[in-house]
Amino acid sequence: MRNGKDNRIGFVGVGRMGANMARRLKDVGHPVVAIYDVEIDQAKAVAQELGCEVASTPAQVASVSKTVFTVVTDDAAMRSLFAEDNADSLLGQAKDRVFMNCATVSPEVHLEIESLVEQQGGHVLEVCMASSIPQARAGTLYLMCGGKPEVFDRAKPLLELLSANLRYIGPAGQAAKVKALVNMVMNINTAGLAEGLGLGAALGLDLTMLREVFSQTGAASRVLETDGADMQHRDHECYFSAAHAAKDSGIACALADSVGLTLPLAKSTLEQYLRLVRLGKGELDKSAIAELTFQDRCPPQ
Repeated sequence: MRNGKDNRIGFVGVGRMGANMARRLKDVGHPVVAIYDVEIDQAKAVAQELGCEVASTPAQVASVSKTVFTVVTDDAAMRSLFAEDNADSLLGQAKDRVFMNCATVSPEVHLEIESLVEQQGGHVLEVCMASSIPQARAGTLYLMCGGKPEVFDRAKPLLELLSANLRYIGPAGQAAKVKALVNMVMNINTAGLAEGLGLGAALGLDLTMLREVFSQTGAASRVLETDGADMQHRDHECYFSAAHAAKDSGIACALADSVGLTLPLAKSTLEQYLRLVRLGKGELDKSAIAELTFQDRCPPQ
């Protein structure tokens, strides 16, 4: 994948993460040749920056690329991209292509797509990301991969340019399970931090002091580092949206249901994020869950 024809890279989905991954690849000498996004103005702006083609369909991206990154929102979007009954989907151009599917979707979707693509002579790797926008831009993502080992080996040189930590988890679907659990625990931690700071505010405590104490005790967490000040100051610029937190917690809860486990903390967190979405706050950062716990911010039930 380093040179020649195999150097042709395309992107389907150039939102916050996809666009910054494409920028990173261009920076290190792997220019992207074509991109597609349902938000056409976004696609045009990114294409102008990258100096590449704006495709009118996903199939057009695959037709001019050998490696295609897909960075989309959910199960429905992924299934649409690889639909058998749509000439504009990626599936018709799958032969000899490698698809790097980066969306957080249900494990069964990865299994479905791997089967469909392999029937057409192509290859698939799930590339689950446990990082955010700055890491995408800097090439320091934490990547968890699932699929055929030989496909991972083929993709590894390119993925190493995007990551600081690159792990092969196992067959298709396995990396998606791990990613769902990562985000489930992260979301629970976020909800717990919001409740701690919300109660601290209600008790009249200085929240800057409280965050410092949290950081030096058993209340410390990665979420405290990334979201604590944002919760305190109501700065919810989006790095990982509340809507995505709801989706990912939902995937984890569905996995728990499939094996007969009851996860009360995960379900409660899911309900909180779904409430944020219903309140029209789904596009705020996941730190906006604090808006449900601070007395002076809580909307009516």
